Amino acid sequence: MSKPTPISGFPEWTPAQRMIEQFVLDRIRTTFELYGFAPLETRSVEPLDQLLRKGDTAKEVYLLRRLQADTDGPAGDDALGLHFDLTVPFARYVLENAGKLQFPFRRYQIQKVWRGERPQEGRYREFLQADIDIVDRDTLPAHYEAEMPLVIGDALRSLPIPPVRIQVNNRKICEGFYRGIGLTDAEAALRAVDKLDKIGPAGVTELLASTAGASEAQAKAVLALAEISAPDASFADAVRGLGVSDPLLDEGVAELTAVVETAAAHAPGLCVADLRIARGLDYYTGTVYETQMIGYERFGSICSGGRYDNLASSGNVRFPGVGISIGVTRLLGLLFGAEALSVSRSVPTCVLVAVTAEEDRAASDAVAAALRSRGVPTEVSPSAAKFGKQIRYAERRGIPYVWFPGAEGDEVKDIRSGEQVPAAAGEWTPPRADLKPLVGPAGTGA
Repeated sequence: MSKPTPISGFPEWTPAQRMIEQFVLDRIRTTFELYGFAPLETRSVEPLDQLLRKGDTAKEVYLLRRLQADTDGPAGDDALGLHFDLTVPFARYVLENAGKLQFPFRRYQIQKVWRGERPQEGRYREFLQADIDIVDRDTLPAHYEAEMPLVIGDALRSLPIPPVRIQVNNRKICEGFYRGIGLTDAEAALRAVDKLDKIGPAGVTELLASTAGASEAQAKAVLALAEISAPDASFADAVRGLGVSDPLLDEGVAELTAVVETAAAHAPGLCVADLRIARGLDYYTGTVYETQMIGYERFGSICSGGRYDNLASSGNVRFPGVGISIGVTRLLGLLFGAEALSVSRSVPTCVLVAVTAEEDRAASDAVAAALRSRGVPTEVSPSAAKFGKQIRYAERRGIPYVWFPGAEGDEVKDIRSGEQVPAAAGEWTPPRADLKPLVGPAGTGA
């Protein structure tokens, strides 16, 4: 077999990185459950028309088809695509299972998603997302939009990562403002503003003219709105200062004020009102979120989402919702690239049980079984080599303790300090810090 060629955009972590990832997922999962979100997993594929019905996503969707598919037959598998986010599949799930769910329905979902975009640092074609959503039947109170940043703030604060800042806006502010200045294609204007960081004010001005039919004065007003940013409710005065009035604009300002003030009361400094945040997907209708990791702002958002009123709807039945998603692979990829995270050892093993002779391996296996039954990660030496070689094997793998079975009693050695003491497999317990690998910022000894 020839040497395999890596495929860009499909990350494969080392065992040490995978342990860090699992630690992060456990912390996120714990926080989500503390807030009452129930776990859910949806299928990896969705009908293509479902994936394409909201937003400019056609170029990102991976098709699913059999190698020997009959291209002349019915659509069948040819009409399936891998999901590019977890919100669209969740909306479909709610519609299909509404009779079995209790509303408001709170769920979290941690799964892989796939997007056919150009791979670059922090951006992948296959990646892991951790989502939370709250949906209700017919109406969803706006206070849930204020809850989302609090959950994410707690989840991300539980991780050994740099602090984050959640940027919040409300699509009603943008749409009402655009309507107030005479722009009729709000979605085109929002998509243009969403590219502000990429193409700059001049590029957005051109895009507003070509896609939204904006005049020079209208484009200038749109950019003036996008420039408003404040860590508190003072953003509302800045919006009013632009002299545009519209009922939808007033509604959005009131809702965003509630989000910012709620966040300030519970987690000062977590949220900032930033009216350039638009989110490119068409299904958002209210509050939208993007999250920057301090020191990594140039890479964009690591966590985003928003309010959607019409994504989960069928006929007269509607299930409005609000959700937010942590880009776990994106977050970790950036930190791994900067060598900003470390784990205290590259294996979960805490104890290596030495083997005095191959005919005595059963005794070593019994010790290992006794330690494992008490929750101590343990493995048995692969060979009955000299004890020095077995100790060096443990050192290479980062295993902190070596256990020596003996006819007159067992002993365990901390190979870092050299301390060796008598021990019984049914009683001995390692220090808490050694029981499992510790994850932390690089340089902390984790």
